Amino acid sequence: MKVLQVVASVLTLATYAIAAPAPASKPSTSGRLFTINGKTEYFAGTNTWWLGHLMSDADVETAVSQIAASNLKVTRVWGFGNVNDPTGQEGSVYFQVLNETLSPKNGSLINFSPKNGIPRLDSAIAMAEKYGLKVVLPMLNNWGDLGGINSYTTAFGGNATSFYTDAKSQAAYKRYIKFIVNRYKNSPAIFAWELCNEPRCHGCPTSTIYNWASDTSKYIKSLDSTHMVTLGDEGWLAPADKIGDGSYAYSGAEGVDFGLNLGIPTLDYGTFHMYPDQWGYNFTWGNTWIKEHDQLGKKYNKPVVLEEYGSPYPNNHTAITKPWQTTVVQDTSIAYDSFWQFATQLPSGTNDADNYALQYSLTKGSDYQILAIQHAANMLKKTPTAYQ
Repeated sequence: MKVLQVVASVLTLATYAIAAPAPASKPSTSGRLFTINGKTEYFAGTNTWWLGHLMSDADVETAVSQIAASNLKVTRVWGFGNVNDPTGQEGSVYFQVLNETLSPKNGSLINFSPKNGIPRLDSAIAMAEKYGLKVVLPMLNNWGDLGGINSYTTAFGGNATSFYTDAKSQAAYKRYIKFIVNRYKNSPAIFAWELCNEPRCHGCPTSTIYNWASDTSKYIKSLDSTHMVTLGDEGWLAPADKIGDGSYAYSGAEGVDFGLNLGIPTLDYGTFHMYPDQWGYNFTWGNTWIKEHDQLGKKYNKPVVLEEYGSPYPNNHTAITKPWQTTVVQDTSIAYDSFWQFATQLPSGTNDADNYALQYSLTKGSDYQILAIQHAANMLKKTPTAYQ
C-alpha cells in the first residue's frame, strides 16, 4: 500500500505543456529537402537516444553544446520510456507506467518526478532550444529497450505483431502520443514526430504497418498540423517495389514496404537505416542501399533520410563509413543523414558509447573529426538543388 501511495503522488494523468516561445518558422519540407529557420539546405545529424534519460542537466548541456558546435543540425532522442512496474525504478528514468492495476481507468500513468520522470525529457528539449539544435522524437520502440511494444503487450495482452491492431494497446499509445505532442508542439526544438523506432511486423502483410502508419500519422496531424511526421522504419523493401535481388532486405519479411509507406500523405518524409553487418550483407552493399532509397525519394518527390548508420569497429570507423558518406554527398539527394551514434564523456562520468558510436573529439584525423565535423561541413556546402 505504501508503494501505491508513493506512485499516486508522482504518477498522474495531469498534463501541462511547455510554455510557448515567441513564434518561429517550423521545420518543413521543400521538395526533396528540408527548410529550417527559412533556409533550405542539405545537412547532417546524429542520434542520442539517451539524451532525455540523463539525470543531470550538466550532462545534457555538455552533449547538446558539443553536437551543436559540430554543425550537426538534428539529433534523434528517444521520446519513450515505459515500465510496467515502477517499484525499484528510482535510479533510472522512465516516462510512463503501463499497468491496469495501478490505473484501472485506462492502464497508463505519466511519471512527473523531477528526478527520473518526464522533466528529464523537458531538460533535453529545453537545452536543444538553447543551442538551436532540432530534435526528432520517436514515441515508441519496436525493441524491448526502455519499454517498447513489449511493455504494451505485457499490460494489455497480445504480441509484437498483434500490437498494431490491438484496440487497448493502440488506445494507450495514442494517449501517450497526445501527451507528448501537446507538451512539446510549441517548442522550436521539434523537427519531427516519429511513430516508432524501427517498426517491424514479422510475417505480416505490408498492409498492417501501412494501415497503422496511415492512421497514427493522421492522428498526430490532428493534434499538430504544423510539424512533420515520419515513420522511423529501417527502409525494408518488398517485391512490389521491384528493386533488389529478393534477399532479406528486399523480401518484405519484416512486414514493411518503404515505397508503399512513402506514399502515405500524412508522412512528410521517409527514413531508412543501414547495418549491413547485422543483416548479412557486405559493407560495400551499403552504397547500393543508399542509392535505392534515393531513387524512391525521387519517385515520390519526398525527402529521404539515412536516419541511422554505422560500423561496429570503435578504432576504425572511417574506413567503412566514409565511402557511404561520399555516396550521400556526391551521388544522391538524400536530404540529411544521421550517424549512430554521438558519444562523449559527460561531467557525471556517464558515456553511453557502443561499438558503433563516434566519440566526440576535435583531434585532426579522428573518426569524429572526419565523419561528424567534416561530413557536416560537406553536406552544408552542397548545392541545395543538386541531383533533385
